Parts: sequence; structure tokens; C-alpha cells
Amino acid sequence: MNRLDRLTAILIQLQSRRIVKAQDIAERFGISLRTVYRDVKTLEEAGVPVIGEAGVGYSIMEGYRLPPVMFTREEATAFLTAGKLVEKLTDNSTEESYKSAMYKVRAVLRTTEKDLLENIEDHIQVLQSPTQANTVSAANPMQTILKSIGTKNVLQINYAAVGHGVNTERYVEPVGVFYQNSFWYLIAFCRLRKDYRNFRIDRITKIMACNERFGQEHPSLKSYLQRVAADQELQTIVMQVDKGTLRYLEGQKYYHGFVSQEVQGDMVEMTFLTSSLEGFARWYIMFGDRAAIITPAVLNQRVRDLLRTILDKL
Repeated sequence: MNRLDRLTAILIQLQSRRIVKAQDIAERFGISLRTVYRDVKTLEEAGVPVIGEAGVGYSIMEGYRLPPVMFTREEATAFLTAGKLVEKLTDNSTEESYKSAMYKVRAVLRTTEKDLLENIEDHIQVLQSPTQANTVSAANPMQTILKSIGTKNVLQINYAAVGHGVNTERYVEPVGVFYQNSFWYLIAFCRLRKDYRNFRIDRITKIMACNERFGQEHPSLKSYLQRVAADQELQTIVMQVDKGTLRYLEGQKYYHGFVSQEVQGDMVEMTFLTSSLEGFARWYIMFGDRAAIITPAVLNQRVRDLLRTILDKL
């Protein structure tokens, strides 16, 4: 990436969040903090009202907006592909919001990119397995849940637990949502059970955000899942994958306990929680020539053993 493209990307990043740390910019582009400082200085000299506060980060003065940006062909097709996933794997409300956003994206595309999307739109499909047929309930809860997480509003839900013929009414304090094994889950503090609970979202038959806001500080979704992993004796796996390979893993990573990822130069560090090192080892062999296992060592050893067995049979 040349410096002009990087400066534009930094400006967009600054507009995407209220506060952006210099370290986050450095890690995203694989540059030093000194280079970050120089780039931000260049933006300031170009008239961009960047506000910097030591120990906090950078922000853009309220009211300043970059004129409509031009997306690359790859970015445009990524939006289209994501839309196919949104259509199949989320509720109707989220799907409609994404479609509305896509109209705005298409509005700023060049004619060639618009033509490209029209030509390939019918050539991308997401097929569901039978277990995925009704993974989100008719209550369309996703947007209500996400908004309540941001505003810290208590949620009133009717929930049909497994094995019960009736719904139970719950008042919950939402922590986060995650997708695993073909289903969306809500993690929330349940006031009825006085503990944290997982609610499969397709079993929520009614949902409403209450006027009450909760003041209790809950753990982040990542820390909660790590705690659950310790209780369930799940294994934490950290590996690095080159950016070019990452897109081939998007459809599979959630089946192997994906938790988070972080860009580190030309590589992406991915964290997983899995109950099956054996299954993960066999999946890793598919792309292992473009990846590296950081931890645990026992996973590296199992991959070696599997490869030796394969070589002996060739």
C-alpha cells in the first residue's frame, strides 16, 4: 500500500470510531508508531481536524466528514458476498438494514463496479443445511438485542427452552451475541436464574426492550467465553494465517470455535476455543502451508503425526 492510500485509509479509520489509538493504526498497517505520528501530522497539515490526546488516542472534530469514498472492486464484491450471508444467517430486520446500507454503497460505486455486481449477483449463493432452516425466530430479535447491548437496556423475552412445552418470561441484561454450529446465541445475565445464561436466539418467541437501564458491569463477551471454556475444559488455540488465505476460512472458522482475530502486518492472528484438538488438527492440514500454530504445542505435534501417517501412505 502506497502512502497516499494509507493516509486515506487512516482517515476513514479515524472516522469509524470515536477514539482510535495510535497502536491500533500501527498494527493495522504494519508500521511503526513514529510513522503513525508522521501520517497524522500530514493529515493535520492537509486541513483534517485531528484531535490527539496523550495516553488516549486520536479523534476527528465533531461535524467533519470525508466526502463519499470510492470502493475497490474487491471491496464491492466483499459487500455483495456478505449480503448473501446476512440474508441467510440473520433475522429479517438485520437483512433489511443491510440492504438499505448496500443501496448507499452502490450509490458511490463507479459504473464499472456497478456493472460487475449486477453481473455476479446471481452467481453467489449461500445454501443452508436442514439444521439451519429456522435459526432465527419470527420475533426478529437481533436488532433489538444489539441496540440494547449498546444502550444497556434490560430485555424482556419469552423463551422456549429445550425439553419444555411452555415459554418462560425472563428479564435479562444482554452481554453479547455469537454464532456457532449453525445457531445464533445471546449471552445475558438472567434475573430469574441470577446467573449468566446462553439463549438460543431462534427460541426467543417474543422480545421487548424495557425502559430500565442496568448499571451492573458485565464481562466482555470474549472474557465470558474464555471463562466458559475453562469450565468446559475447552482448549485455546492461537494461530497465524496470511491475509490471502483468511477469506477461504470465513465459512468454516465458526465451526471450530472462532473467538477473535487481529491483524499483524501481513498475517492475521486468530483465537479459537475448541473441544476437539483432533478435529482442529485435521482442518488445519487443509491450509497449514500458509499458517502457523502459535499454541498449544500439542496441536503442532498432532499435525506432525497426521502428516507422517499421510506420507507413509503415499
